[in-house]
Amino acid sequence: MKIAFFDTKSYDKTSFEACKGELEFRFFEAKLTEDTADLTKGFDAVCVFVNDTLNAAVIDRLYENGVRLIALRCAGFNNVDVKHCFGKIHVVRVPAYSPYAVAEHAMAMLLTSNRRIHKAYNRTREFNFRLDGPVSYTHLTLPTKA
Repeated sequence: MKIAFFDTKSYDKTSFEACKGELEFRFFEAKLTEDTADLTKGFDAVCVFVNDTLNAAVIDRLYENGVRLIALRCAGFNNVDVKHCFGKIHVVRVPAYSPYAVAEHAMAMLLTSNRRIHKAYNRTREFNFRLDGPVSYTHLTLPTKA
């Protein structure tokens, strides 16, 4: 199976090449639009991202070029005319993002802010190991009313 990837970044290439197997990939930095749809000639599938345009005109061009699968590297599919794909091209997407990862990231951001980890990181990167300087909010003494 030959898959054309659109709107790819270096990390996309690294991730997908690692699990390639018998698949054949071609990576395009351009976004999939009416102007770039002809690049799909000879491919069985396209893998797109949120900024690619898959309107009726693009879908018709993909179908004419032999594409039978649109795989989205995202949960949202508002950029795809799904109704126009019906009976022509299958559409698959990421069903959801990990709620655990979102919660973990939120906690990491709270801890970074509270413990001022970003400032400590910058200091140690510059070989500044002084003990004075940024401290967390939990160690600050709040003024009391007299």
